[in-house]
Amino acid sequence: MNLTINQFDLLVYLEARQEEKHAQRALAKALGLSVGMINKLLSELQEKELLCANEQGHFEVTLKGYAWLEPYRVKKAIFLAAGFGSRLVPITLNTPKPLIMVHGKRIIETLLDAVLAAGITDITIVRGYLGEQFDLLLKKYPMIRFIDNPIYNESNNISSAMLIKDQMENAYVLESDLLLYHPHIIRKYEYRTNYCGFAVERSDDWCFQTKNGMIKKVSVGGQNCYQMVGISYWSKEDAQKMANDVEKVFTMPGGREKYWDEVALTYCKEHYDVLLREIDSSDIIEIDTFNELKQLDPIYRGS
Repeated sequence: MNLTINQFDLLVYLEARQEEKHAQRALAKALGLSVGMINKLLSELQEKELLCANEQGHFEVTLKGYAWLEPYRVKKAIFLAAGFGSRLVPITLNTPKPLIMVHGKRIIETLLDAVLAAGITDITIVRGYLGEQFDLLLKKYPMIRFIDNPIYNESNNISSAMLIKDQMENAYVLESDLLLYHPHIIRKYEYRTNYCGFAVERSDDWCFQTKNGMIKKVSVGGQNCYQMVGISYWSKEDAQKMANDVEKVFTMPGGREKYWDEVALTYCKEHYDVLLREIDSSDIIEIDTFNELKQLDPIYRGS
């Protein structure tokens, strides 16, 4: 019951869009593959009886197909939401950054709605700054569990990772201040441990250098790289390694000043093979400054 990554990507793409009719050329563009490869993959998936075409010409995932996808199902979503958000002062003086309203919706809700749409109901939020304000989410999302980070203001987000290090198996770990425009990037299934990123010619932000689709280096700033997006997925095997490695880095000299992403991507990178999952820059935005917030939502322009 093993799928290649291309078979997986096509099957998952079609599973999420079974009401649509798909031309091979459109599938090739969406998945970044050749038309010939799409035709080959469609033949393979139908030969394996994982996919079939109905009378309307729509591709449908079979019961056998769902059985093959089940080992790849995402089971949890963990949100890191403990930080202050100093660059969004004055708004964050009274409101945690993930709870800021943009066009009438809280930033974190764009992520929570996508997680629920993907059938993920095991949801944990690690909170810190003005943490009690997150309780208001329970009215709409009663399934949320909270973990309080008492030292969020004494360390970087690695302290939040310490609190969830034993809960990361088959889980998304998401930064909570990402405004999600296209919920399809949160999926029911993931192939292996990965980070999201989008291609840029130049970045002053955290970015990835890759080789053959795998992340080889993370740095602040780069050229012809992928800008890092704070959405990652952790397989069972890698999550078990992270449980030890997070603690190792956290307790090393200066460890509290590290970012949790650096554990697998820098300090213990020999333990991991992390896939780059490419998304489009229009899928998501991280609002870094108050000026950016004012540009996005005119309600703040009088502030």
